[in-house]
Amino acid sequence: MQHDYLIIGAGFFGSGVAERIANELGASVLVIDRRSHIGGNCYSAIDPETYIEYHEYGTHIFHTASKKAWDYINKFTEFNNYHHQVLTMHHNKVYQMPINLETINTFYNMSLRPLGAKLFIEDEIARENITEPRNLEEKAISLIGKPLYEAFIKGYTIKQWGKNPKDLPAKLISRLPVRYNYREDYFVTDRWQGIPLEGYTRVFEQLLASPNIRTELNCDYFSHRDQLKPRKKTIYTGPIDRFFDYVYDRLEWRTINLEREVLDMEDYQGTSVMNYADISSPYTRSHEPRHLHPERRYQTERTLVFHESSRVDSERPFYPINTERNNTIYQKYRKLMEQEKQVIIGGRLGNYDYYDMDKTILAALKCFEEQIAPG
Repeated sequence: MQHDYLIIGAGFFGSGVAERIANELGASVLVIDRRSHIGGNCYSAIDPETYIEYHEYGTHIFHTASKKAWDYINKFTEFNNYHHQVLTMHHNKVYQMPINLETINTFYNMSLRPLGAKLFIEDEIARENITEPRNLEEKAISLIGKPLYEAFIKGYTIKQWGKNPKDLPAKLISRLPVRYNYREDYFVTDRWQGIPLEGYTRVFEQLLASPNIRTELNCDYFSHRDQLKPRKKTIYTGPIDRFFDYVYDRLEWRTINLEREVLDMEDYQGTSVMNYADISSPYTRSHEPRHLHPERRYQTERTLVFHESSRVDSERPFYPINTERNNTIYQKYRKLMEQEKQVIIGGRLGNYDYYDMDKTILAALKCFEEQIAPG
């Protein structure tokens, strides 16, 4: 059966566009995904051993300052009252992140008030005399000083990106927040945040619930490309370099490994995510998903933990590595993308950019409103 639209990828971008086409235009949509589930990297599931709901691809916190994004997603779910706090381990001590007044006072063993802390950090920055940062390391030092950079940023960056911070562009860390107060809420500027009460997978089931949408899983677009011809347009949300058969070489991507562990205790780390700043630790983070749903009464005898590490993997792309080389290659692919008449390429993989969930939703709505509905 031929459909009006073909969408490759059942994450937030693809599912959002599909929902709009089906419900606003009444057109037929075929959504395919090479994975065995909908939801992309936001997929959630119930652990069969502990019955704790977890996020298959690492902890995902929905947060936004956009009323448009918030109003849209609330058509398909309710949210709990979870507010995200990030902690990081350095030399076996736990610190607040982003760097705030507590972090500064604990790290330097002082009791500064806001103005004193601000002046102190300004002195740390001035000591290095970096006026024109040439790379990530110099940019970070110019924002927080060398001691805080070496304690909390350097090792984590090396583990996360697999590169020396001196070889990464400064713009990767163009905004490194420092708070001269004791605010612990990580997404302090986002008015709305939380976790879907019924989990992320239920959100995607609702997005794709229209009878005008047909979903096929375990379906690789590139194995069936010649047979999958919609009447109108194709919306592709996979890696842009793969779509063009790597004609300008492969883009670099980072992916994550998650080592699952069930522990015979009520609570392992007391928080949903613990970062590990030191290069000596093999992990970047540990996730304990029971903390994401404080409204649920999980059993207290056992807890579920995932230990995260990072590696290069073009077959499981998570994070674009925005080096000068990769961005130059992407711009070449973008020119090819602009020549496509029957194909729309979008989403974080298609645009080789790191989008939070709300930005992905807004991009999907914009795609529908500006590229699909007018035609």
